[in-house]
Amino acid sequence: MNANKIVCVGRNYVEHIKELNNEMPSEPVYFMKPFSSVSEDIVLPGYSPMHYEGEICFLIGDRLKVGFGFDFTLREIQSELKKKGLPWERAKAFKGAAVFSDFVEFENIEDLGLEVYKNDELIQKADVSLMMFKPWELFEDIDKIFGLNTGDIVMTGTPKGVGLVEEGDEFEGRILEKGRVIVSKKWKVKK
Repeated sequence: MNANKIVCVGRNYVEHIKELNNEMPSEPVYFMKPFSSVSEDIVLPGYSPMHYEGEICFLIGDRLKVGFGFDFTLREIQSELKKKGLPWERAKAFKGAAVFSDFVEFENIEDLGLEVYKNDELIQKADVSLMMFKPWELFEDIDKIFGLNTGDIVMTGTPKGVGLVEEGDEFEGRILEKGRVIVSKKWKVKK
């Protein structure tokens, strides 16, 4: 996958903000992932526990496409960095911190949702209506601040239900439009 940048949106679902006892933002919270963080497989880093965060993701191009992505987080490291007021990259931009499904075309952005299954159990489910900052607002804001170019990926934030990734876990991420699956991908966690 050749892209310019991955822009990630933090704290975009109210229930997830409450889940982690975070402060409610008055404007979008952004951070970046380098392309060295993208992997085909889910691989445990081996030096810190890793949490999954399923997200609706968009690939910018002549025609906007949607896909599923995991924003993996080293939660213990992130918590320490946040306490010290330091950037999150060590916890969010490590090797293997992002995996994606294919990106596909869709009809209506308001009709998109996601489901995440861990070992065949539904653990995350949400849709665009639950986002504090909707995708079109994010695209406009990101373009104003960083610029938004063909090949960029925007990860729009995770809903409640995040948790630990363990060796052998099987995950499936799905993107739905009007309740119908339009793209999905399965992974088995490797050590």
